[in-house]
Amino acid sequence: MGLLIAQSEGSLDSVSGYDLAVAGAEFNVAVGAARLGHRVTYMTKLGKDPFGQRIIHVLTANGIGSEFVTWSDDKKTGFMLKSRVSEGDPDIFYFRAGSAASTLSVEDVEKIQFSEYTHLHVTGILPALSDSTREAVDLMFDKAREAGLFISFDPNLRLQLWPSQDVMVQTLNRLAAKADMVLPGTAEGRILMGSDDPKEINAFYLQNGAKAVVTKCGGDGAFVSTKDEEYMVPGFKVETVVDTVGAGDGFAAGVITALMEGLPLKEAVRRGTAIGAIQVMSRGDNEGLPYPEQLKAFMER
Repeated sequence: MGLLIAQSEGSLDSVSGYDLAVAGAEFNVAVGAARLGHRVTYMTKLGKDPFGQRIIHVLTANGIGSEFVTWSDDKKTGFMLKSRVSEGDPDIFYFRAGSAASTLSVEDVEKIQFSEYTHLHVTGILPALSDSTREAVDLMFDKAREAGLFISFDPNLRLQLWPSQDVMVQTLNRLAAKADMVLPGTAEGRILMGSDDPKEINAFYLQNGAKAVVTKCGGDGAFVSTKDEEYMVPGFKVETVVDTVGAGDGFAAGVITALMEGLPLKEAVRRGTAIGAIQVMSRGDNEGLPYPEQLKAFMER
């Protein structure tokens, strides 16, 4: 979706200027993976408007495939406003109801040749948009499992997009049970299963069917559990936090790409914490996501 970032600090109804960018949780992960040299294809539906065209330009600039991008004749591309802050999390306001992406359906999923891919990454935002997107994600998971893809799932709670909290919790936990790897945060665990204890969160999702659970613990790092082991991977220290949005998506991109490259899970999570740290030092949702030489330099330093 389109992203309008406030040029100055203040409430969203008081600032007078915005910078245009592109945002979206899965989009951020796609950018992060592509910059690290992986082949990525992104699926969405856009409106025939400037936001939609801008998204295509950014996909192309990052070498991300757009063969599964479709266009709506009557719906517009969703967008969001984000405030600028010097500390804490920015305020966000969505314009997503009735967007082109909310009309994604099972027909769109049926066009995908899942056998051509090795990995599927989805967050809890797409199924929040409408009944048709929830059906599409269910089919996506089923087809990906049939084709033997590794499925990673980040709950990524956006309560304001769901019809109710109960629907959100039931849907996201059901999808998490179909995933190979679940990537929640501690605050999300408190809402989804009643605890912000990383050990309890991981145990819950392992019992529900996940093969690995990596719970993000902010600057402290991430807690990892599989059926055979569990451990903490410490986070990287940063001097100045500029923008916290996108850190979890950078983390996911780091973990996923490292696993694709055959690295052990512990090293994959270490890469994830590094990219999350790099991202919080940059303004915007994905502008700070690193290329290989930048990632290597940061991790060595």
